[in-house]
Amino acid sequence: MAAETKKIPYKIYLEENEIPTSWYNMRADMKNKPAPLIHPGTLQPLKFEDMQPIFCDELIRQELDDETAFIPIPQPIQDFYKMYRPSPLTHAVFLEEALGTPAHIYYKFEGNNTSGSHKLNSAIAQAYYAKEQGLKGVTTETGAGQWGTALSMACSFFNLDCKVYMVKVSYEQKPFRREVMRTYGATVTPSPSMETNIGRAINAEHPGTTGSLGCAISEAVEVATTSEGYRYELGSVLNQVLLHQSVIGLEVKTACDKYGIKPDIIIGCAGGGSNLGGLIAPFMGEKLRGEADYRIIAVEPASCPSFTRGKFVYDFADTGKVCPMAKMYTLGHDYIPSPNHAGGLRYHGMSPILSQLYHDGYMEARTAEQSKVFEAAELFARVEGTLPAPESSHAIRAAIDEALKCKETGEEKTIIFGLTGTGYFDMTAYEAYNDGRMTDYIPSDEELAESFAKIPDLGL
Repeated sequence: MAAETKKIPYKIYLEENEIPTSWYNMRADMKNKPAPLIHPGTLQPLKFEDMQPIFCDELIRQELDDETAFIPIPQPIQDFYKMYRPSPLTHAVFLEEALGTPAHIYYKFEGNNTSGSHKLNSAIAQAYYAKEQGLKGVTTETGAGQWGTALSMACSFFNLDCKVYMVKVSYEQKPFRREVMRTYGATVTPSPSMETNIGRAINAEHPGTTGSLGCAISEAVEVATTSEGYRYELGSVLNQVLLHQSVIGLEVKTACDKYGIKPDIIIGCAGGGSNLGGLIAPFMGEKLRGEADYRIIAVEPASCPSFTRGKFVYDFADTGKVCPMAKMYTLGHDYIPSPNHAGGLRYHGMSPILSQLYHDGYMEARTAEQSKVFEAAELFARVEGTLPAPESSHAIRAAIDEALKCKETGEEKTIIFGLTGTGYFDMTAYEAYNDGRMTDYIPSDEELAESFAKIPDLGL
């Protein structure tokens, strides 16, 4: 069999002593730093004290640090990582054979922990800093439920209260992930709710809305800033989150160096940017320093095309306009995506770091329609044996497409993509696909123009 002739092991596991002991901060090597978060009232860059009512102190320091390349990982977090890290870099030999491609395909699997996704890498760090600060609990939002599940697990570990505002469509589509959060002790509320001022206002303005990550963020921030002993924690977009997720890419880089693998193409799904930013971090660092070159591809839903059809401007990070403003690729803070099944990719904006890198030409982006995404997901499940999350399957779609191009040209390229988590709590989505009920939605130019019109023109 072809699999027996491969020189590289099917699953590449690092040793425990090869788990990263420091996070890598891409901003240190960026010539054009991401634009700072600004205060929506003064339009001035946010200072440490401006962020203190929202975030934990140490996380604010990480958020603002544009200069330190490597930030040590506290020992308690390193110890927690050892429960599920290092995660395997898997050689997808069966997928290669199914496609008949000369390409070599590898994927970094981040679903081998109880929370089921890469989100735990940052959740445990954020919960640790909240505990160190002596807080009572934290609030957050979640789309597909992966971040909410991860933070619920991390808060349980540190005996912290956790209040989760879950996008309403995902709350209804993914009841099992909701119940995992509750099992870990979290309170889970569908968003927009009638429990907050912002939730009531959004429901009044958009009757019957299925919600969005922007809505859920607004509610979580309102509760955090009005509850003594609480802070808000975010699972994507922010600089601090991409920093924590760099453990993914650092492990990939170590494995590649150890086994002589030189990737040509690196692919990640893109919603807010946490998985993609973490996966590409050390490779992007090499690009920024002029040491190596790679094609880096972000894949987003056609229904929420922040990179490919958004504007690179300052916008509110949340629908309720209570959060700082970020310069990012955005569809507009008032944009509510269609209720597609990739709930974790339904954010109106993109990480300021990744937005700047994309704007400067260091990476490319494309969209995928959800029926094509699930087509790729089912092929992957059948030949590789792991049922992928809908979010991850966007990267699988692009990896397959690039591998088929290699089949046409005869090029023997090496492709690495991020498999962010498993899809075992997403069976209603697979059911819709298998029953032929899945539809593809692409917003019209007119719809986007209406949303763009609500972005404040700051001239920045």
